[in-house]
Amino acid sequence: MRSLLAEAPRERLGLDAYLEDFDRYFWNSGATGFWKLERRQTFREAGVDSWEAFRRGEWQEALSLIADQEGHFESYFERITQSGFALHRVRVVEEPITPYLQWELHLLRLKEKHGERTRVLPKENLPGGESEGLLPEVVVLGELVMYEIIYDDDGNLAGGIKFTDVNVISKCREFIQGLHAKGEQLRSFFGRRVAPLPPPAINSAG
Repeated sequence: MRSLLAEAPRERLGLDAYLEDFDRYFWNSGATGFWKLERRQTFREAGVDSWEAFRRGEWQEALSLIADQEGHFESYFERITQSGFALHRVRVVEEPITPYLQWELHLLRLKEKHGERTRVLPKENLPGGESEGLLPEVVVLGELVMYEIIYDDDGNLAGGIKFTDVNVISKCREFIQGLHAKGEQLRSFFGRRVAPLPPPAINSAG
């Protein structure tokens, strides 16, 4: 995928421009839908209450704050359904599971409950063994736009690289769809690998 993106025309967007552009296209994803590849094992979610509690080592508070979003996600995914599209996510997982990913998988489980179609894929099952380097963070919205999501060195969202070449978009979407088909349903993975985990250690949270 990296070689494909390297040769494609693109537009670099700063954080504010990326968020505005993304929102404009997101609600018009259409029947083709939303397809996201999530590869990194650690991000920062500054300003997200449950993540902030997780970072402070308040694990039960973090889980409680995730549960408090039930009503929000119920309404959010109802609007997505009414808009005529669905969300699909491939979450690549390395072992041992990082503290951040342990937190995120609890959040993704709630999203799955309300309609997000998430599949988990072990790093070892990635095609080609990532011979071109780590796969990028990519989200495809419908047929007309795709972004490589950019993060700074600390894992903070920093913007995106926008692609509009329909051939490149189609190939990347098919690649993500192939990974999705190979992945394990989040529900079963969560019950087997995440639910039994103890709270993450405070000094390694991230």
